[in-house]
Amino acid sequence: MRVVFMGTPSYATTILKALCNEPSIEVTLLVTQEDKPVGRKQVLTPPHTKAWLLEQDLHVEIFQPKTLRSKEAQEKIAACCPDFIVVAAYGQILPREVLDIAPCINLHASLLPKYRGASPIQSALLAGEVYTGVTSMLMEEGLDTGAMLGFSYLKIEPEDNVSLLFNALSLCAAQLTLITLKNFSSLLPIQQVSANASHCKKIKKEDGLISFALDATEIIHRFKALSPWPGIFLESGLKLLDIKQVDTIENETFGIISEITSAGIILTCKKGKIVVTTLQPASKSAMSARDYIRGKRLHCGDSLA
Repeated sequence: MRVVFMGTPSYATTILKALCNEPSIEVTLLVTQEDKPVGRKQVLTPPHTKAWLLEQDLHVEIFQPKTLRSKEAQEKIAACCPDFIVVAAYGQILPREVLDIAPCINLHASLLPKYRGASPIQSALLAGEVYTGVTSMLMEEGLDTGAMLGFSYLKIEPEDNVSLLFNALSLCAAQLTLITLKNFSSLLPIQQVSANASHCKKIKKEDGLISFALDATEIIHRFKALSPWPGIFLESGLKLLDIKQVDTIENETFGIISEITSAGIILTCKKGKIVVTTLQPASKSAMSARDYIRGKRLHCGDSLA
């Protein structure tokens, strides 16, 4: 079967690898976002999917349109005569003209209809979900509203953070993609119940701002969901790089250093405590929490914030 693949980050690359390694599938075109300047030096950097294809020298044509609404882009995709268009974290809404070319199958990293939108993996961690997964679905003009074709379930382990879940879910998505394509003619699409849907927004830097007026459990959820970017940080700009939860006991005061141990400093939250091992002051290098409070001449009973 002939497949046009549309995707941009590493999550999509894992799916693209599976498609390229499947003998019964011919990937005729990769559609991905434009190269973008990255870092302080603004080095022009290709999307992860494009970089991988070039490294592998697989002779799959790469197409990076500014928009899919142009006639040029639509004709380019249609000229490939695909049996399917597979989409994974592409980064643009597909217009009706593209949706009509071939069945468009999206691999969305949540168990739909929950967590439609841009940040399903982070949102599952922020909510403290026990299970997450991937849904293969037929695409339509709405955002993640199409009929569902298949699911892959994954238990969220206590040590999981957003990076680990991205990797695990990309493997689930790769397997689910092959199953969906090979069995497409026999699948019975399931319509989503919009009443059960939730939407997740794109993560922004300000989402990492926390205070110790939150419960320790919520701070840990944010840490797992938002590290390494944007990370979690205090109003002062102090970034917490390595933390763990100690307990869930109610505290009279919060943001207070309750204990200094070999592992780090233990801080009170509105409910529960966390131990901070490593932190990073604004515009400075990372350091141990013990060194930081020593330099600030802080002691038990003092406020970190």
